[in-house]
Amino acid sequence: MQHRPTGAALGDGSILCQCQNVPRGRVIAEIRRGARSVEEVAERCAAGTGCGSCRDEIAALLMQLVRPGPDDAPQTLRNKAEQMKAEKDGLDVLPVILRHARDGDWKSIDGADLDRMKWYGLFHRKRTPGYFMMRIRGICGRMTSEQFRVLADVADTFGKGFCDLTTRQQVQLRWFTIRDVPEIWQRLRDVGLNSMQTGHDNVRGIMGCPAGGITPGETIDTYPLAKELTERIVGNRSYTNLPRKFNITITGCLENCCHAETQDVALVPARKLAPGSKEIVGFNILVGGKQGSGGLTPALPLNAFVTADQAAAVCETLIGIFRDYGPRAARNRARFRFLIEARGVWWVREELCRRLGHPLPEAGEDLRKRTRTDHIGIYRQKQQGLNYAGLCVPAGRIRSSQMREVARLADEYGTGEIRLTPDQNLLIPNIPDARLNDFTREPVLHELPYNPSPIMRGLVTCTGNDYCPLALIETKGWALRVAEQLEQMLGDQVTHLKDISIRWSGCAAGCGLHQAADIGLQGCRSRTGGGNIVDAAHVYVRGRTGPQTTPGLPLLSEVPCEKLAATLAPLVLHLRR
Repeated sequence: MQHRPTGAALGDGSILCQCQNVPRGRVIAEIRRGARSVEEVAERCAAGTGCGSCRDEIAALLMQLVRPGPDDAPQTLRNKAEQMKAEKDGLDVLPVILRHARDGDWKSIDGADLDRMKWYGLFHRKRTPGYFMMRIRGICGRMTSEQFRVLADVADTFGKGFCDLTTRQQVQLRWFTIRDVPEIWQRLRDVGLNSMQTGHDNVRGIMGCPAGGITPGETIDTYPLAKELTERIVGNRSYTNLPRKFNITITGCLENCCHAETQDVALVPARKLAPGSKEIVGFNILVGGKQGSGGLTPALPLNAFVTADQAAAVCETLIGIFRDYGPRAARNRARFRFLIEARGVWWVREELCRRLGHPLPEAGEDLRKRTRTDHIGIYRQKQQGLNYAGLCVPAGRIRSSQMREVARLADEYGTGEIRLTPDQNLLIPNIPDARLNDFTREPVLHELPYNPSPIMRGLVTCTGNDYCPLALIETKGWALRVAEQLEQMLGDQVTHLKDISIRWSGCAAGCGLHQAADIGLQGCRSRTGGGNIVDAAHVYVRGRTGPQTTPGLPLLSEVPCEKLAATLAPLVLHLRR
């Protein structure tokens, strides 16, 4: 394997960092004294703190001089999260949860234990004192009608009669107390659901194409691979202390439905010619994607190809590399991307092969199209005589009564299966041709349409400040209001529009993936001419994911939400005619 050219041939007295006048020999000395990242080198000798053009050179020296080994990545505990995890593993908080569930006293829960409860999918929200949110783990968004009914019952019995669908194909329950937790867990266990490790520094739910196994043209149904990986990591204490959260997508979809470039690790469909011109279908590996701090940062190609039987092991190995070498000093720079920036993609590839014990072939032909689908509508399945229906859930919030109707439709017209999508919508598969007309006449489809307007179809929102302490504005209500106003303003012109994605994030963390949309809205607060502080949004345009990912470009700042519809109407017409 060839390494990227570096300044290794230069003398140690040559100046590596021109801005700070730091010799190459000084950088080498700091690495040999224990610096293990570009940031640590910068802290010790200021190299790389000017224009940044020498940071790749520093990363290359780290790769050359630091050989990975079990004792090579000592981690200094410099923030409260690292201290909290060092004191007690997240999974060890279970007795605390059960004790406080018995006495019902949430106020006496230690602050660190409140954080550790996220290892069991429990989130106490300051916006709703005394009440909790629970995130249900999903694998490629697949559920059964029985599971959906149980979630609806839980939402009615312990909550306020609704659930939120997430952009990771999972479900969030709200408005229950600590006393309710054991019974909720028991109900979930009875139907094969759990909330394990859906928050904090864990591998989150593994994503995949919601139409896997049924959509024509896909390369591989990745649900079995995602299931295998989930079984390897959930409950495994080897992976309960990562530097930060870790997001993974394994997809065989050709139409980019999973936003692979936003993931820490993504396996995307590819093919290679083996000796004898035999075609092998597998995956190319992308690494280091993220949103949030610094905006949407697209994942980078690892220039490696893996087959389906290798997929789970490769992903697990990459998780281990992040665990062992990921930066832990500053929370806002602890994602996998920052390790890659410090060590280089080539180092990650070399370390992956070293741990696997064998080389990986170079990347194959990326099979993905330039188009993207949301799977909304009625589509023929690869199985003869069957169809799946993609239903729009406006802003991703669904009432328990709607959930029961969806479960009934899945049983009556399909095979009892329901699938959640990365765009906060859902699919019902396996509808026979002979039942399709009756299905389309069901009354609930007026609320959860398979043929929504182009405006409502692409609407995605984060939680908003109703529940999230980071969000600056209430997103879901504004999103629906602005979408309805846009439909009224555009009138008959709406029917002639191409589908348009409008995604809302309540803050710069980007949970709504606003920079991956035709129109992205990042919540903020703005002062009006009269001095009032109002909900507002920064406007981004022309974002997209896929083989040619382009983060949305900033267009307008601090547009009051009251004026957003009038501001966006001409923009919608311009972008999607």
